[in-house]
Order: sequence, then structure tokens, then C-alpha cells
Amino acid sequence: MPIETNPFSKNFLEVLQHSKTYKVNNATNNLELFTCQINANKFNYSQMVESLLEAVAYFSISRKKLSEYQSSPMKLSQRAREKFKNYKKNKGELGEFLLFCFLEGHLGAPKVLSKLELKTATNMYVNGSDGIHFLRLPNGDYQLIFGESKVYADLTDGLRDAFHSVRDFINETSGSGEKSGINYEKHLISSNIFNKTWSPEEEAFIEGLIYPSTDNSFNVDDAFGIFIGFEINITDEQKKLSNSEFRVAINKQINDIVTKKIKNIEKYISENELFGYTFHVYTMPFTDIDKTREIILENLIK
Repeated sequence: MPIETNPFSKNFLEVLQHSKTYKVNNATNNLELFTCQINANKFNYSQMVESLLEAVAYFSISRKKLSEYQSSPMKLSQRAREKFKNYKKNKGELGEFLLFCFLEGHLGAPKVLSKLELKTATNMYVNGSDGIHFLRLPNGDYQLIFGESKVYADLTDGLRDAFHSVRDFINETSGSGEKSGINYEKHLISSNIFNKTWSPEEEAFIEGLIYPSTDNSFNVDDAFGIFIGFEINITDEQKKLSNSEFRVAINKQINDIVTKKIKNIEKYISENELFGYTFHVYTMPFTDIDKTREIILENLIK
């Protein structure tokens, strides 16, 4: 099936440091820890933003619209930033965008739809996943991956709330009382969005992922991609270290934080009865997280 990841998400990975892969639940799930590169004892956010600019269009514009704009790259860029600018009023948007880039660029899971497309096509539907991707497994089977992202000061809070959201999504419960959940979202995609987004051949393939049948030559399992941005505090003493010492100290600090959370993740999976689902978890530290989030978003749309 010729649905591929966008060519720019890997640019993002080239300017990040992949610190470590953690195994969760006896290697059933992975947690990937990434960090910005460090320059002069500071995270180099400007380099990260530069690497993300081209991917904005692939996140915010449908595949069909992308093909229509092929001969007008400036118009495509303008249209993508307009959509992203309106969308950034929601504080979750940076996490959703970074999750999209990790799932496409690192995991190799092409986007079916972003949350921005879902909101646009379904009158601001806000209770569902933070994007939908698919992943072809080595044995020829597939995962349909639903996204969940949190950008919180505290990593524990972010992980806990993310797994609670996944539980509610699976159980189709919403505090607002509105329709939501995994089956409702599959219905939305199938009934409202296909004709605007996919070719007939692509539509048939995606339909087979959403509603697998015995006619398929492959099996499909629901899975989840999770991104958690969290805050780290850098002390005045750390700032005074040499560049090489600073890198070692920060890498140890963030790995110490994440290592302590692996048991938490296993507890959340158990408490919420989420065995059987595969989780692709991505984490990334930020300094002064609320201010940094705003700066990154402003630079992505200016």
C-alpha cells in the first residue's frame, strides 16, 4: 500500500538526542526518551523549530489537499500555518504535533488523520484521540494507532492522565456526556472523512484497517502512541559546569526521572486493564515548559 510517512519528520529526529529506549512490561512496550541538543548549557529549541517547519503542512493538511498544492509550495505553507495558528489556541497542540512527528519519523507509522483534521471535519470534535496512524508489523499484520499527548510540568501527572484518557477512550466514557471513544471515532473516520481525503484504493485499505474482515490477508490490533512533554529544573550550579560536564549531568538527571516512572506505567496499564494493547511511549524534557511551549508554537507559525 503506497501510503507513506512524510519526508520531513526524520529531519526532526536528526536534531534530537535519543537518550535511551526503556522496556515496559517485559519488553511488550517501549518508552523512548529524546532530548533537544544542548548548546552552551541550554537546550537548542531554535534548531528544533527549524527542523519542524516543513512538517507543519503534513500535520495540518490532508493528503488530498497536499497533492493539490504540489505546484504552489508558498500557498501550501501559508494555508498550513493559518490552520495551525487557529488551532494553537488549544494548549495540547504542541504535544499532538510532536507525537505526529515521532510516530511518523521514528516509529515509521503513517498518519491516517491528525486531530486537527478530525476537528475541522467534525465540527470541532475534541474528545477523541490526538491523531490516528497505522503501523505495518514485520509479520505483515497491522496496528491502528490512536494518539494521546500531554505536556505537563510533572512527568508522573502526564503519564497518569494519559493512561486514564486511554482507558476512557477505550471504554467510550466522556465527562462531558458527549459521544466519544474508539468505536465512535472509527465511525467518524469511515462515514465523514474518507471521500475528502483518500483515493478509492487508499480508502479501501484504511477501511480494512478500521473494520477488519476475514477477507483481509492481515490481522489488525488497536494500539496507542503516547507523547509526554515534562519539565526539568536546571540549577545554578549545573549552569556553571563545563559543556561536557553539563551534558553528562542533564542526561543522568532526565534518565533518573524516567527510570523511576517505568513501574508507574506498568501500574497504570494494570489498574486500567489495558493488557493486550501495545503502547509506543515518547517522552521529552523541557525547561520552563509553559513559556517554552508558547515560544516554539509562535516560531512555527510566524
